[in-house]
Amino acid sequence: MKSIITKTCMLLVLTMAITSCNQPEKKITETKSEDAVTEAEVVSETPEYYMLRPEVEKAYGYTHAVKIGNSIKISGAVSMDNEGNPTAVGNLEQQMKNCYADLEKILAHYGCTFDDVVKEDVFTTDMAKFLEVAGYRTDIYKNQFPTGTWLGVKELAIPEFMIEIELEVHKSN
Repeated sequence: MKSIITKTCMLLVLTMAITSCNQPEKKITETKSEDAVTEAEVVSETPEYYMLRPEVEKAYGYTHAVKIGNSIKISGAVSMDNEGNPTAVGNLEQQMKNCYADLEKILAHYGCTFDDVVKEDVFTTDMAKFLEVAGYRTDIYKNQFPTGTWLGVKELAIPEFMIEIELEVHKSN
């Protein structure tokens, strides 16, 4: 009996999860009228995808950025040329600068700057070296730093990559 109840509960949870994933994203926008009455308007939010290097991204199976509403998720940037070849091999500081240059292009596509970044995650194969050059980030984040995590990892997608930086952005209206 206990097993049947457990299975039924699991099926119910799974069904709810699946049906909630199929619902369109919606946002409530509030507007004030002249009489200070609040009205609610339901707006559907469709994801907007952006590929910085379409051929490379198709080959590896990812999209560099997705915007839904005011939120933008940016895949980890690595130091590569337009054909997907690693650049600045062996030079973590230059790889980091190359990552930020690509991230800046993506932010500009959405009309954003690094001031709009709310989360930055850095993955590096050499944390000690990253800590030595992390001060460069003050050239990137001039007003304040976003939240985020720095992780030392064994390896990244291609052995020559030493750093990968991903962002979450909130675009103000």
